Amino acid sequence: MFQASGTVGRFRSLSPFHPLAHSCTRTTMRSLTVDSLNPAVRNVQYAVRGELAIKAEEYRVTLKEKGQDSGLPFDRIISSNIGNPQQKGLDQPPITYNRQVAALMEWPQLMQLAPNTFPQDVIDRAKELHEEIGSIGAYSHSQGVPLIRQNVAKFIQGHPSSPDNIFLTGGASAGVSLLISMLISEPHKSGQYPLYTATLAQFSGVAIPYHLDEAHEWSTSIDEIKAALKRAKEDGIDPKALVIINPGNPTGALLKEETQREVAKLCAEHGLVLLADEKVVCDMGSPVPLVSFHSISKGVTGECGRRGGYFECHNISDDVRAMMYKMVSVGLCPPLQGQIGVDCLVRPPKEGGESYALWKEETTRIHKVLAQRTKLMAERLNSLPGVSCVDSPGALYLYPKIMLPEKAIAAARAAGKEPDAFYALALLDATGICVVPGSGFGQKEGEYHYRLTCLCPGVDEYCREYQ
Repeated sequence: MFQASGTVGRFRSLSPFHPLAHSCTRTTMRSLTVDSLNPAVRNVQYAVRGELAIKAEEYRVTLKEKGQDSGLPFDRIISSNIGNPQQKGLDQPPITYNRQVAALMEWPQLMQLAPNTFPQDVIDRAKELHEEIGSIGAYSHSQGVPLIRQNVAKFIQGHPSSPDNIFLTGGASAGVSLLISMLISEPHKSGQYPLYTATLAQFSGVAIPYHLDEAHEWSTSIDEIKAALKRAKEDGIDPKALVIINPGNPTGALLKEETQREVAKLCAEHGLVLLADEKVVCDMGSPVPLVSFHSISKGVTGECGRRGGYFECHNISDDVRAMMYKMVSVGLCPPLQGQIGVDCLVRPPKEGGESYALWKEETTRIHKVLAQRTKLMAERLNSLPGVSCVDSPGALYLYPKIMLPEKAIAAARAAGKEPDAFYALALLDATGICVVPGSGFGQKEGEYHYRLTCLCPGVDEYCREYQ
């Protein structure tokens, strides 16, 4: 016990027979349990990093520790569950220019310590950014470095853009989370199929599901969306937003421009905010509130771990944008290296510059490899019995359908699992291939799918293991 005496304090021990000592021992601290947590947190489900990913990581550790003595029927994990291009085993090389600029921003003294190592246009970019930012160990403006937001605004094509409408974020998901948290004004009221349903659950929202047309290359049906909105309103749900992912996730489908225009009209009719990357709203002169997202995580750049992205507000009022700024200020600022990655994304080397030829060669090669893998993977999957797959013309993902026998479905139900999740677990146990079951995304009753990324090298090996 601490006892004050004048201005000096001292500790005094208590006899176990002292009444206060007994009072202390009877006090029991309330334990922290799952049941005591926010129920919205307990409701969060994220299939991409769920049970399968956890089990795959356990297998990876076993293989690393025991090697050939692991007792597993495979010698490595094939991680096709997540779009993480530079992950070990997928090994997409980073863009040299981006990493060189990042290195000089991390340690500017490298310009003097290695004077002949970096191209002049890299040095010029790093000096310009350093003049604006200073040390990347310091906070930036909560909305993002002003110079980088100016460069993003110049990068956006199709309509005039302002740096004031640009918010730099820690990857696209941070922007999505912010917007969803702001749009859900009452628990259990939300918008259409979200970029991340886990975020909806976190903020006590609900997804309003609608189905795509697999027979027509996973096309989007406006009538299907209208029917979903009608059902939601009948159930007392107040739709707030429509999320368009193009190319689609998990299907990899591309949205036709005609459909994009119909979506914009639908949002105007129902008063929905459009969360997408669709400039067609601007081309149409539509009054629909639009928030469009971009990030450095996927595709050619592939810098998932740097957490860089942005969103642009269009037809968003000043007072709502001020609320957005208030909310991002709570998080202080997005990661500086992620912001620098965004600058390299929207301002690549200029043609004729010292770094341009290598940048062009690297980006062209990655584009070509990704396209080849996707096409070959779809062909191989369609050659397998019980599997059909719609080719993806412009995405990292494929979403094959699997035909499961009744006995397999019954076994899955008996185990308390969705049939495609049961199948995916068996696939992992037998081959080391990790995928995401379609039940994690939603699908028609009686149909089963899984999502895989086409980033993994060795398509033939993948299909051989799969078969």
